[in-house]
Amino acid sequence: MLNLMILDDHPLVRQGIRGIVTTDGKVDVVGEASTVQEALAVMERTQPQLAIVDLNLGGVSGLEFIRQAGDLGYSCKYLILTSSATRGELQTAQSLGVEGICLKEALPEDLLYAVDVVARGRKYYDPMFMDCLMDSGPTAEERAFAELTPKELEVLIALGRGCSNKDIARDLYITEFTVKKHVSQILCKLNLADRTQVALYALTKGLVRFEPAFV
Repeated sequence: MLNLMILDDHPLVRQGIRGIVTTDGKVDVVGEASTVQEALAVMERTQPQLAIVDLNLGGVSGLEFIRQAGDLGYSCKYLILTSSATRGELQTAQSLGVEGICLKEALPEDLLYAVDVVARGRKYYDPMFMDCLMDSGPTAEERAFAELTPKELEVLIALGRGCSNKDIARDLYITEFTVKKHVSQILCKLNLADRTQVALYALTKGLVRFEPAFV
């Protein structure tokens, strides 16, 4: 019996995944979570062998859960579910040792196959994502990131940490007006709408990290 946990911020999606993976009686869903912190608590309590993780948890990347779980020394395989992913996210997933990535739009039998493949210690990446990883040359996102100045990168990291303009100005020894100019440039260059998207971008790129809230 394979012990499995599900991390997704939508209850109906979790219910659907549970229904699919338990079809053949080979999987025991030992826990569910909707946030990174809930998932870490479930991980500590149940020690699952495999975790199915939504990539986008309502503004937080599921990769952050995988990163923190790895830092805490948990031994678990990971299968990401997502409708889309940038090449940067896919590369981050690879660097974290993620065993599988499956489309949310996949057929139930495809998800069952992915779970089985990963559970047996092999990799499963949906062909669509493999094509993205194998595509040569920098992406538009990578080119935009490369265009950030050193100071804009510092501001980006500070925004990822949730710092206010006043905090950034104090820490970087610049004026709040200058901070606002840097923020505007970051939003423009990276084609992001607001500070929340900037913070998520910094997290996804691995520029910042959230520490677990419990010991």
